[in-house]
Amino acid sequence: MSSIAEALAEILQRVERPGDFCVSGTTEIFAPRLEVDGVGPIALPLLRFQAEQLVAIAERAPYGRGEETLVDTRVRRTWQIDVDKLHIEGRSWARTLDDIVARCAAGLGVTDPVSAELYKLLLYDEGSFFVDHRDTEKAPGMFATLVVVLPSIGTGGELVVRHRDRAVRLDLHSAEPSEAAFAAFYADCVHEVLPVTSGCRLTLVYNLLRTGKGPRPKPPSYNAEQGRITKLLRRWAAGNALSQDDSPEKLIYPLEHAYTPAEIGFDALKGADAAVAGVLVAAAQQADCDLHLALVSIEESGTAEHTGYYDGRGRWASEDEFEVDEVYDRVLEVSQWRRPDGSRPDLGALPFEDEELCPPGAFDDAEPDEEEFYEATGNEGASFERSYRRASLVLWPRARFLAVLNQAGLSVTLPYLDELAQRWTESGEGQESPVWHDAHTLSAHILAHWPGRDSHPARPDEGSRAADMLTSLARLKDTTRIDDFLTGISANGNYDGVENEALTTAAGLLPARRAADLLERIIARNTSRAPSGCTNLLARFTAAHARARLLPAAKALVDVLPGNPAQADTADRWQRVAPLEPGLIVDLLTALGRLGAEAQAEQAADHLLAWPQTYAMDGLLLLALVQLTEDAATRDLLSVQRLRGACLDHLRRRIGEPLEAPRDWARPCTIACTCSHCSELARFLAGPDRQTWILKAAEMTRRHVEESIRRGACDLDCKTERRGRPYSLECTKNQATYERRARQREKDLANQARLQAVSG
Repeated sequence: MSSIAEALAEILQRVERPGDFCVSGTTEIFAPRLEVDGVGPIALPLLRFQAEQLVAIAERAPYGRGEETLVDTRVRRTWQIDVDKLHIEGRSWARTLDDIVARCAAGLGVTDPVSAELYKLLLYDEGSFFVDHRDTEKAPGMFATLVVVLPSIGTGGELVVRHRDRAVRLDLHSAEPSEAAFAAFYADCVHEVLPVTSGCRLTLVYNLLRTGKGPRPKPPSYNAEQGRITKLLRRWAAGNALSQDDSPEKLIYPLEHAYTPAEIGFDALKGADAAVAGVLVAAAQQADCDLHLALVSIEESGTAEHTGYYDGRGRWASEDEFEVDEVYDRVLEVSQWRRPDGSRPDLGALPFEDEELCPPGAFDDAEPDEEEFYEATGNEGASFERSYRRASLVLWPRARFLAVLNQAGLSVTLPYLDELAQRWTESGEGQESPVWHDAHTLSAHILAHWPGRDSHPARPDEGSRAADMLTSLARLKDTTRIDDFLTGISANGNYDGVENEALTTAAGLLPARRAADLLERIIARNTSRAPSGCTNLLARFTAAHARARLLPAAKALVDVLPGNPAQADTADRWQRVAPLEPGLIVDLLTALGRLGAEAQAEQAADHLLAWPQTYAMDGLLLLALVQLTEDAATRDLLSVQRLRGACLDHLRRRIGEPLEAPRDWARPCTIACTCSHCSELARFLAGPDRQTWILKAAEMTRRHVEESIRRGACDLDCKTERRGRPYSLECTKNQATYERRARQREKDLANQARLQAVSG
């Protein structure tokens, strides 16, 4: 059994030409020189007094009934002027008429040569009309009627054309005096002219004639194909909705003609493309499918090989001749969407699969729009890049729109989910609302395809996207999806702490036991990699949720705090660990204090003091303890007092160290290199009498010495004197070490005072 993509392509390939039973439009004209015997030149737009003059020399238009020709104003009320009294001239009129005829022939689906024979000039004044009727063949080869409405001032008088079970109503008035409206329809169509309600309408009537031999043209009919496609699409939509088959989410039918991005639009399609679009528009509507016109883009790259040859002297001939060897990278997208009504939905760029093309492999033998080959360089062989661009018709079941939208990725789906959540909130409806159901369905698709679902997100913005997702789910009060997200995403390693506020709010909608269980799982899975985020999350939970059930999460957090390499999660060792911040200690001890978890607080204090390389006294502990000591809620915790004592001991030891400005020019020497230049520099640093040392040397030597000074953090200022050759490096001793220690002493005294301000 063939796939739906193959079956659809097979049917559409039978749709060979566009066309309909009628066509209409407007065209800009240079007013022709129109003269009527007995009246003279006619001004356009038609003036009222000239309309009265035309009526004076015109005759009532008759109508045919069988072989009779009758005049009855109850059936047809209008005025006609025979062609032998008309004279139409003008430099541009012939070109204008040819253009109208060509557009009408294309719209009627006629590919053979067509000519237009002027038949009558008709004047519809106020109250004029013509009831339902068919045109008779007025000349050999006539197959259709063309009416050209010259610039006139009036209302009403619409043309209604019927063919089988279809009818169109055409308003042939043009708002611009420099435009003429026209319509053409097959002679077997029933048509009528509705009453003119004001003013008048001046119309040229032409017989459209085929100029060649053969059968009389007929409007193309693809009713059978349309019916088959409708049934095919209905089966596809039903199976897709019930997940009963593996058919594609969408179908893409590439068009024959080339269109630029600016030309993409249903009204700009040509030839068979227009015919196919017409069939699909009707079938998609009946099968409850969405149809769009869009731009398919395929980008390929890979390896290439030379196709030239070596000549008899060992030289490569035809150096710039290559052929594709193997495709390694392929990106398939469809974008720049248009609907049949001309609107432009913001769907972004959707990826697609080869199986979604109609037929599959539609681009296998296509010529690329761009192709570039690159010579081999270094260890890299010859390569190529090429691209294909094709306007295409894209279909999907309307009920599967959200699944198709999800293919665009989070940049499209998250804003759309937020919009649905906002609409539902503002509506005041319950969860039985169709809007809520759409949001619930879309969130399921988003979760199923969440990037990095089974690991830490690769991109730094995933945390903010998780926050957006959880915020929308909380607004929707969708506890099922909140639970799914926290279980499958956050507790599965896809977490970085940015989403904590939204996560806390969303978890608050879950039963307390379930929220506490999920918090414990999130902390146990992520603390080794995102410790600051997890401690902040625990602190937020203890502030916003019932605390009775949160002790297991607190125990889990303390058990997996980073610091001891033996406790590191081997599965996470390859991942980047977020840098530790003082807030980690503040959040940790604050949360443990709220929970009354004294044993865990003591365990945490032991851990923090046991690993000084991880929890630096100056960079982390001291800054955190200043905050904890100044907070009335935490200053009296035993663990805080213990850590505060350790910080004070650290400060006292450093404050007690001697601090005196240098008495001479001797400076500490921390130069590791023992080359002749660095050895001379070391002797200069140790000497008490010299402030400046000058090294006249080549640039490479000067750079080496400067690097030794930088690595040794020597008390030296360096500058290059660019006089003479080679240049000179001038090194001048300073008091950087003393000044640095003096600043540290000032900070230590201030911190000591802050820690001692509150008695333990």
